[in-house]
Amino acid sequence: MTRLIRALAILGGTFDPIHYGHLRLASDVKVALSLPEVRLIPAGSPPHRMPPVASAAHRLAMTSLGCVEFPGLSADAREVARAGPSYTVQTLEELHAEQPNLPLALLIGADSFAGLTQWYRWERLFTLAHFIVVERPGATPAAIELPPALEVHWQRRLTTDPARLERTLAGSIVRMPVTPQPIAATAIRAALARGPAGRAEIRGLLPSAVLDYIDRNQLYRSQDAT
Repeated sequence: MTRLIRALAILGGTFDPIHYGHLRLASDVKVALSLPEVRLIPAGSPPHRMPPVASAAHRLAMTSLGCVEFPGLSADAREVARAGPSYTVQTLEELHAEQPNLPLALLIGADSFAGLTQWYRWERLFTLAHFIVVERPGATPAAIELPPALEVHWQRRLTTDPARLERTLAGSIVRMPVTPQPIAATAIRAALARGPAGRAEIRGLLPSAVLDYIDRNQLYRSQDAT
């Protein structure tokens, strides 16, 4: 039996709605790095993008339903429950305060990592967590120009030894190639807005329990359908 790396990985996002692209990514990284758990944390009020379509409560419920299919994945409600913008640094500070001796690892796409300097108190993040930078073909830090301030961290912190995720509490960067999942929440929402025909197009792109929840709560319907 493979020994698990003692670290808590987290994946944030709007999850509007959660789909297999999010879930399989988290599960694949969990398995590849022998992690015991990945927590998916829906943003209550994301500060760097347009407001989500579904409410925070709905997105949390859908995330919880989606995680059921994947052992070791769970939903975390803290950003939904917390007032104000959902800053990752605050989430990591909370998690660190709860379990000070547990290393944290933040899953992040290479394209999002390239924009890290735009995040609130971004340099503080390296003192609170490791980074697992998820790379898809054509979307790697080598293919994306990093700002000079971030390039310094990339060169200094990059490691090929995943065990460093548990030997220290924070500060390392691990690269993780993943199989592309060509699934987009925007396309799912557009399909759902088209009604039954669109719903048939997205079957298999998200868990059936999530799709049933969307139907029950009449989420992502077009104005003409309401």
